[in-house]
This record gives sequence, structure tokens and C-alpha cells, in this order.
Amino acid sequence: MNTHYESEPSSFLVENISLLPRGRALDIAMGNGRNTIYLAEMGFNAEGVDVSKQAVKTALERAKSAGVNINAYVADIEAGNYIIEKNAYDVIICFNYLHRPLMPRIKDGLKKGGMVVYQTYTIDRLQFGKPSNPDFLLKYNELLAVFSDFRCLRYYEGITDSRKAVAGIIAQKI
Repeated sequence: MNTHYESEPSSFLVENISLLPRGRALDIAMGNGRNTIYLAEMGFNAEGVDVSKQAVKTALERAKSAGVNINAYVADIEAGNYIIEKNAYDVIICFNYLHRPLMPRIKDGLKKGGMVVYQTYTIDRLQFGKPSNPDFLLKYNELLAVFSDFRCLRYYEGITDSRKAVAGIIAQKI
């Protein structure tokens, strides 16, 4: 595994952090907390959720080592045992994870003026390997369509030089 990837926050998040309103932030499918911890370091009240107990434990240990506090929850959001509070978040982020039934819940969880930062794999990923299940891959322009009722501030879709096929959006609830 690429440990740099596992520990460094997403460059898409870092490059666009100045756009985000400070306040309460939720990281969906947080993994080892790389983005949650970064948000906390940048002054957000950061929390995250992941299905993996080990990932959440690692995230909490890493946050403590970094000298920041995060709230982290073990829950299967696909099974519905984690509810995203309505109108509660200034920022909701999600990276490298796609569960389409969550999209309306993400939108509802944001306060007016709140921002979503979402980046994950597109169907072009099929030419490079996993994930290869189309259920977990965005169709072309899908993020733009899902957040068409939001104000789009940044959007990217394509194949990077690292052979990573992704789409990413930063959009504001209006």
C-alpha cells in the first residue's frame, strides 16, 4: 500500500480549503481520517464516520498524535445506522466512496450556504482496475447532475497522470 496516500489529505481538499466555510464538518467514509484530521488542523469542528472499527481507531490515534480533536463514529451508513443530521453541517466531504442513496442525505445535512466536497472514481476507472463494479463508479457528469441545484465552485472530471480516473466537485447549498 502507498502509505503517503493513506496519510496525506486529498490534494483536491487542500487546494480548495480556502473556499470552505469554517464550522462543523463531516467526513463520510473517513477511512484512517487523513481528511478529517486535516480539517481539524485547519480549524474545523471535524467529525467522521466509517464502517471499519480499525480505521476509526487509527483515525483517533492519528488525531491525538497530531494534537487535534475529532469525533469519529463506527457505523454502516449504507445500512442506515448512521443518520446525517439535517441542516447541521457547514461542510460535508466524501472521497473515494460512492453510495448513491446517500446523495440526498448529504444535501439535506448541509446548512444553507454549506459546501460539499466530493471526489471519487468515474467509469473510466475500468481501464485501470479496481474498483470495477459500475455501482461504485460515477457516470460522466454525474456529480454535476446530482448537485445541479447547488452553486458549483469547482469541478473536475478526467484521468490524472497517475492513471486515476476521478470526478470532483465543490458546491454550495443555496
